[in-house]
Amino acid sequence: MEILEVYRERVNSYIENYLSSISLNNSYQSELNNIMKYSVMAGGKRFRPILTYTVANLFGIDIQKVDSSACAIELIHIYSLIHDDLPIMDDDDIRHNQPSSHKVYGEAQAILAGDALQALAFEVISSDDLIDSVTKVKLLNLLSLSAFKMAEGQSIDLSIVSKEVDIELLNNLHKKKTGSLLNCSVMFGAILNPNISKKDLSILDSFSNIIGLAYQVQDDVLDVITSDEILGKRQNSDSEKNKPSYPSILGLDESVKKYEGLYQEALDEIILLSVNEKPLKDLTVKLMKRSF
Repeated sequence: MEILEVYRERVNSYIENYLSSISLNNSYQSELNNIMKYSVMAGGKRFRPILTYTVANLFGIDIQKVDSSACAIELIHIYSLIHDDLPIMDDDDIRHNQPSSHKVYGEAQAILAGDALQALAFEVISSDDLIDSVTKVKLLNLLSLSAFKMAEGQSIDLSIVSKEVDIELLNNLHKKKTGSLLNCSVMFGAILNPNISKKDLSILDSFSNIIGLAYQVQDDVLDVITSDEILGKRQNSDSEKNKPSYPSILGLDESVKKYEGLYQEALDEIILLSVNEKPLKDLTVKLMKRSF
């Protein structure tokens, strides 16, 4: 089995077991757990936890010490998707080729499920006995700041609907909305190594910021050229909502060149790492070539 699939299955299993472990007998509480499971286990690429596993593996970190961080980053991501899909936000009825959480359980329950997943992301790390207290504080601090930046980016995104914006504003917006969690995913893997050098930390921080922007530019392109079935959601959703995007500002061809150039810039960064960068290089190339 390919290593990325191993990571994907591992985080899926860990999340499912974790959510089952917090399920209580009270029927109202178990309903909340059902909503969370519906959203979390619906599918998804799991690129963020895969990044965490990949970076941690570069430094020989025991994979069992990585599980809670990989789980936490995905819980935050899923919470953001649940809330993004709400009618008052991006108003999307389909996610991962199934009805969005609010279409199945109602808006109020979907909001609560998102809130709960966000809270549990911090609990899963703080309760991990395999991670020392100093590292936990670093992980939790980064997670909280990243989640805030993501929310800030979403706020900016909502404020510019039907407005003309320049490329600088769009870049800054998506460095927060999309890039912050991708940065967190990479840096989680780095922080789990207590002996990592300042140079390697700096390289990975730069790398993650670059791929965070590349990933969003690529998403904007895929939103235009990919079918609903492959995307797992509505095609051309940005243009239908009058949301500024890279293709709408730069054009489709220039947007493709932009994200390909950013991924290449990221690849050039990690050559300077003190460890063998090949696993991270291979993953970056897969990200660049993704079709959904």
